[in-house]
Amino acid sequence: MEHAWMIPLWLSLKVAGWATALNVMFGVAIGYALSRWRSPARDVVDSLLTLPLVMPPTVLGYYLLVLLGRRGVIGRWLDSIGIQLVFTWQGAVIASMIVAFPLVLKSARAAFESVDPQLERAARTLGISEAAIFFRVTLPLATRGLLAGTLLAFARALGEFGATLMVAGNLPGRTQTLSVAIYAAVQAGDDSTANFLVLVTSVVCVVVLLLAGRLVPQPSVATAR
Repeated sequence: MEHAWMIPLWLSLKVAGWATALNVMFGVAIGYALSRWRSPARDVVDSLLTLPLVMPPTVLGYYLLVLLGRRGVIGRWLDSIGIQLVFTWQGAVIASMIVAFPLVLKSARAAFESVDPQLERAARTLGISEAAIFFRVTLPLATRGLLAGTLLAFARALGEFGATLMVAGNLPGRTQTLSVAIYAAVQAGDDSTANFLVLVTSVVCVVVLLLAGRLVPQPSVATAR
């Protein structure tokens, strides 16, 4: 086995890292927009964006193949400019990003909605611009919820399997993440490799949970009382 497990581990961390970074960028922006949008259509849009959280990963993977495959609407255009996402680690990033996106979106919307609007109104009376209010008032107050959503999204992207397998495949050294490597080892009857990879995955998940516990501030006893 030697250090062969390092390759899927590193690939999993890379895929989860990129997926989380993209989710933070889009999830925070859309979550903020939904928290401030006053329209009957808001809940409909929110439900559509949350679908990947409840949709079976294989169904989501199929939709992505239909869109990103060479015959797909987006894939055909990408192929014309020399870009191919299916069976690449970038395709795994997209699959993991979409699966984990609702975790960031829901956390971001809840965090922004929990910010006291009176604080924002007070900042406006001082002549502060809307952009400055967001970065100096709203965003700092919503940090705890945003951080929680980011950590959950990273953990979800790290363990993504179904959609990733359908979009990126199982190419050792190229698209084989830890979860896919475990599946391949079990299918091959290699119990020792499967057990070791499960142990590595479990350790990584525990580390993420410990970081979540340390980075996300917990309410004090005095506050709770």
